Amino acid sequence: MDRIQRIQEGDESKRTRHSSSSVVALAIKGNKKSKYVVQWALNKFVPEGMIIFKLIHVHAGIVGVPTPMGNMLPISQVRDDVAAAYKKEIECETNQMLLPFKQMCEQRKVHVEVVVIESDDVASAVAEEVTKYAVTKLVVGASTGGLFKSKHKGMSAKISVCTPRFCTVYAVSKGKLLIRPSDVQIDESITDDTSEISFSSSSSSNYTSTTQTDSGSVASYAALHSSSLATQRFQALSSMNQNLLSTNPSLNETNHSRGQSIDLGRGNVATSSARNSDFDRGLSRASSFRSIVSDTDTWIYDQISLKDAPLTSKLASPNRQENFNLELEKLRIELRHAQGMHAVAQTENIDASRKLNELSKRRSGESMKMKEIIAKEEVAKELARQEIEKYEAAAREASYLKECAEREASERKETELKAIRAAKEKDKLEDALSGSTPQYRKFTWDEIVSATSSFSEDLRIGMGAYGMVYKCTLHHTTVAVKVLHSAGISQSKQFQQELEILSRIRHPNLLLLLGACPDHGCLVYEYMENGSLEDRLFQKNSTTPIRWFDRFRVAWEIASALSFLHSSKPQPIIHRDLKPANILLGGNLVSKIGDIGLSTVLNSDELSTMYKDTAPVGTLSYIDPEYQRSGLISTKSDVYAFGLVMLQLLTAKPATALTHVVETAIEDGNLTDILDPKAGLWPFQETLDLARLALSCAELRRRDRPDLLDHVLPTLERLKEVADRAHHSASMVAIKPKPPNHFICPILQDVMDDPCVAADGYTYDRKAIEKWLEEKDKSPMTNIPLPHKILIPNYTLLSAILEWKSKEI
Repeated sequence: MDRIQRIQEGDESKRTRHSSSSVVALAIKGNKKSKYVVQWALNKFVPEGMIIFKLIHVHAGIVGVPTPMGNMLPISQVRDDVAAAYKKEIECETNQMLLPFKQMCEQRKVHVEVVVIESDDVASAVAEEVTKYAVTKLVVGASTGGLFKSKHKGMSAKISVCTPRFCTVYAVSKGKLLIRPSDVQIDESITDDTSEISFSSSSSSNYTSTTQTDSGSVASYAALHSSSLATQRFQALSSMNQNLLSTNPSLNETNHSRGQSIDLGRGNVATSSARNSDFDRGLSRASSFRSIVSDTDTWIYDQISLKDAPLTSKLASPNRQENFNLELEKLRIELRHAQGMHAVAQTENIDASRKLNELSKRRSGESMKMKEIIAKEEVAKELARQEIEKYEAAAREASYLKECAEREASERKETELKAIRAAKEKDKLEDALSGSTPQYRKFTWDEIVSATSSFSEDLRIGMGAYGMVYKCTLHHTTVAVKVLHSAGISQSKQFQQELEILSRIRHPNLLLLLGACPDHGCLVYEYMENGSLEDRLFQKNSTTPIRWFDRFRVAWEIASALSFLHSSKPQPIIHRDLKPANILLGGNLVSKIGDIGLSTVLNSDELSTMYKDTAPVGTLSYIDPEYQRSGLISTKSDVYAFGLVMLQLLTAKPATALTHVVETAIEDGNLTDILDPKAGLWPFQETLDLARLALSCAELRRRDRPDLLDHVLPTLERLKEVADRAHHSASMVAIKPKPPNHFICPILQDVMDDPCVAADGYTYDRKAIEKWLEEKDKSPMTNIPLPHKILIPNYTLLSAILEWKSKEI
């Protein structure tokens, strides 16, 4: 009994030592296997008193940033803000990936700490974290066939090798648990009781493997503890009866043979399958208890039989009667002792039967779980089949999209060229903005008078509120000259404002200022051969109408130019007079915003994006209602005018009360009745989206209007893609397609025969630019002095032009 008490005390002390370790580290990879690892750790350590989990996740170091083209740029070659944003995005994705595992721990009321390490060596990073905080238990995921051996190159084996020896490593996979015990665990097992020694002997090697599940591990430990206790009790009974059995050698041999049979029974249990181990241990314990009872009864019967032989002789001798009574009393005492041991054996037998029933119920539960697993496997196979079908469908769709991408390759190349050109323009604008004085070419009054034939009525192409516009030729270039009305107008606010802004900024959709004659109030612009948008919408001067896809593109171009003005550095610019009459159309109907004499430049020291103007200016139907009422103007004022311009692009109607007409048509489902029929067959859904966007821009309250950069431009870009595809389809069936814009020489305004790049970065026809450089040393486009006159042939553009000409023939 003392030995049993010592065993129980040893178990209690061991549990105390086990619960003292309150930190468990889990190496998380972020896949489904990691979810299984966390679930196993919760089921394993939470009942044992573990209250702190440390989730360790290691990801590779960030060495590059992806580009929209699918390439990777080294992180040293990108800006610091871009790299920081990309790292922040990776950090958010990692936290989102680890959130389910953290929630699993919090649902079990377990304190969890998440550690994210950036390293290319996962095993060393995990081992360093374990060493840093002296973690004694580490749980990792392992592949089904992986073991802790040097010949395996799995991540669990690498982590096990790198982890310090004071830490126990648990490698978990489906249906298997792989344990690498720590050195501390092996030392403690030496001082434990006999049941623990027997368990440690099976784990004496450096690594221990078992195929039991979590519940099976707990059951096998309980069975091993019970079996050890029964063995100790059997040994106690054998030692108590040793003196009684010493007089009967045959009985000793019988007991010895039965002990051997019990040992053999245990050997058979040890070699049985893992699934029936608990059931067989229960049967072994029950047979052991029955053997104890039968041996005790046999010993009593044999002892009495041995005493009966000399009894007659003792009765025959009266002198030995007292000895006989003494021997009989000893037998009675021994009989009572044997009966007590028999009662103990019966109690143990009942307990073994109860445990045997529990093991049987547990075995049936495991069978049900196995059936559920098989059913889930079938469901998984069905899901895999469905995923294969989805993959095949996706592959077919990808093939179709690839064909579409090939058809749009030429358009993408043109877009890339435009983007490169725009980037160059942006750099030039930044360089120009850094200067202190406006940069423009000054023309003499005699040159203006001579070019316009003394302002002949035959050359007049327009009349505005502030002056006349004439078409003429200056320095072999067709230009438009605006002459303001009154004398001395060179000092007027509008003239100086337009000259200040257009001489500093450049944008593909802003009218290009070529020069000026400040003394007489003359501005020289590039010539836009297709007139104004108002002329084309309302069919003035017998002009041809614009197709619907060109109107979609014009809306996007105007929005781009407005966004450029609003984001201008160092001060934003507000146009204040945006209307179809101030939107000019050049070759291929490329739109450009002109007449920015009423623009306002917001001061950089203002706290808001508003400007107080007590005298509202502009065209009445396009003026912001809040600007009319309060005199406060902002970038949202241009958004209001732009909304009306988009409605006119759709309907070709005057701007007065146009928002009410369109709103009523949309509510009644009659939008197609008010669309301009001369634009062709409008796509209904895209047209409806554009109409709703225009109405939102034309809201009466400034705060209800959408942001131009964040909302309006993305929507128009999507609609422009639809329009470009329609334009491409229409151009394929056209008899004679128009040449692309980058095929046109800026000087000749015709397709180039020998394109070459000048020092200003623009491409010209060789003969035209050589003739230009003979007379001047400034750029025809920017009017900035050229650093040199070397011309570089543009063979790529020449090849594209020759290919286009061959298709045209």
